[in-house]
Amino acid sequence: MAEKLTEEEKDYYALARKAWALLAPFYDVFASPFLSDVRDRVVRFTNAQKGSKVLDVATGTGKQAFAFAKKDYEVVGIDLSESMLNVAKKKNKYRNAKFEVADATDLPFEESSFDVSSVSFALHEMPLSIGEKVLKEMVRVTKPKGIVVIVDYDLPKNRIGKFLIYRFIALYEPEYYKKFIKSDLEALLNKNSIDNIEKDTVLHGVGRILKGINNKL
Repeated sequence: MAEKLTEEEKDYYALARKAWALLAPFYDVFASPFLSDVRDRVVRFTNAQKGSKVLDVATGTGKQAFAFAKKDYEVVGIDLSESMLNVAKKKNKYRNAKFEVADATDLPFEESSFDVSSVSFALHEMPLSIGEKVLKEMVRVTKPKGIVVIVDYDLPKNRIGKFLIYRFIALYEPEYYKKFIKSDLEALLNKNSIDNIEKDTVLHGVGRILKGINNKL
């Protein structure tokens, strides 16, 4: 029996499907110039073994999946938005990358299917309850001692920078961003059996890469 959704979660799904269908044709124009270097840095920081099988959750137009694929990893990208995935499929030039529609809170893969699972700049767009469900599913489909990678917003350490960046990003991101950025993401990862967390700062402190090990038995 499917888990009953809260009203906030229902609103999220309704908004997400509509918003990404509208934004899909233009997303890369706005996002790619800012994130192209970050995508490659994520791959280097992940430092997965050669031949690893990678799941890219909320892959969108596939940019992070392509960054893994060009380093010869076997990559599966999933997303809730068929419109976004259509863009990814049109741009896909890698035989070792494939894409499919899926809800990240209910992944269509068996336990321990992947060596690495990643999610980039997506958790801040979700209610915290949805984000935790996504993390639980990522852990489930990642092999024991496999790698889980989270890439998302952070705030600079400088108090003035923190204030300005928070106010600026809050202008264009969904309301979920405000709760996300104030939450303890590392504690949430630990709660869901992701340990030995390493952090890399990107975008001059506006972004972060968190890498942990799946220690769920």
